[in-house]
Amino acid sequence: MKYIDEYRDADLAARFSKALKRITTRPWTLMEVCGGQTHAIIKFGLDQMLPEGVRLVHGPGCPVCVTPLEMIEKALEIAARPEVIFCSFGDMLRVPGAERDLLRVKAAGGDVRIVYSPLDAVTLAVKTPDRQVVFFAVGFETTAPANALAVHQARRMGLTNFSMLVSHVLVPPAIEAILNSPGCRVNGFLAAGHVCTVMGVEEYYPLAQRYRVPIVVTGFEPLDILQGVLMCVKQLEEGRAEVENQYSRSVRSEGNRAAQHLIQRVFQVVPRRWRGIGQIPASGLGLRPEYAEFDAERRFGVADCVMEEPSECMSGLVLQGLIKPTECPAFGMRCTPDHPLGATMVSSEGACAAYYRYRGRCAERQA
Repeated sequence: MKYIDEYRDADLAARFSKALKRITTRPWTLMEVCGGQTHAIIKFGLDQMLPEGVRLVHGPGCPVCVTPLEMIEKALEIAARPEVIFCSFGDMLRVPGAERDLLRVKAAGGDVRIVYSPLDAVTLAVKTPDRQVVFFAVGFETTAPANALAVHQARRMGLTNFSMLVSHVLVPPAIEAILNSPGCRVNGFLAAGHVCTVMGVEEYYPLAQRYRVPIVVTGFEPLDILQGVLMCVKQLEEGRAEVENQYSRSVRSEGNRAAQHLIQRVFQVVPRRWRGIGQIPASGLGLRPEYAEFDAERRFGVADCVMEEPSECMSGLVLQGLIKPTECPAFGMRCTPDHPLGATMVSSEGACAAYYRYRGRCAERQA
């Protein structure tokens, strides 16, 4: 397909691979912080094209996967109420809670609907004034502008039957949390291009300087990722720790100022729990006090829910880059897409789902 095939050229990929082998003199561990990049790496076998000493590990780059169990339980409780129409993107419906997921709530009679935009939920609230419409707002900075716009629009229209269950998370604090963890062995990062399209690259400069790690903003196609790895390894071999932009065709240094202003108008930075990782200060977005009337947690009285993660699921270690999915004893055996233990096995951007889909049979035999 035009404009895609040019970023999947096998000859160019081989040239990047050879260039990496020429410059690599030491072992390096790099982490991508984007589930889309993880799936491309495993689907196209990019990790198998790298020099023996260069290792890719997968970080908390899937917002569905890092949504904590208690937030899923809040969603399930709200969605089961008869007065509620619960709206979500499709990738949240099979994320397991303690005993059920949103599909099971729907099967039991809950009005759970897949939408393609938060504005679809606003439109639904207008059309059904006798029902409470709740949108499950999950995502990194990428989806925050559209969610902010939906809340702003609902307020402008005077809607009293629309609210959001907000579970937004931010990438830079997650990178810092990984760098501060005692077991961290990451030497450099591939940052998510779509997040930087909105937020720009400026907030990564302090991280690169403070922790002496290269951060390369990277796209999602095979050649994007291989070039991002090459740029990162080149910095490491030269003793540099800078922020570079491989994805310059989409990312500007300052990002999208209009989108940033909209986010700041509706949301404020808050602490956030991450599934498998725990509490990270200033790592999420929540509604500002002036938009509190649209906060589903407050409206339905579920703000105090706290849940413990299931002990058998090792997705937290996967999300921190400490193990690969195939190193989990349950992978492909007790944990499959039909019977998942955690979100990383069912999310369209989950690392476990990527390994199962593209390397699952081999992994099962090894297990």
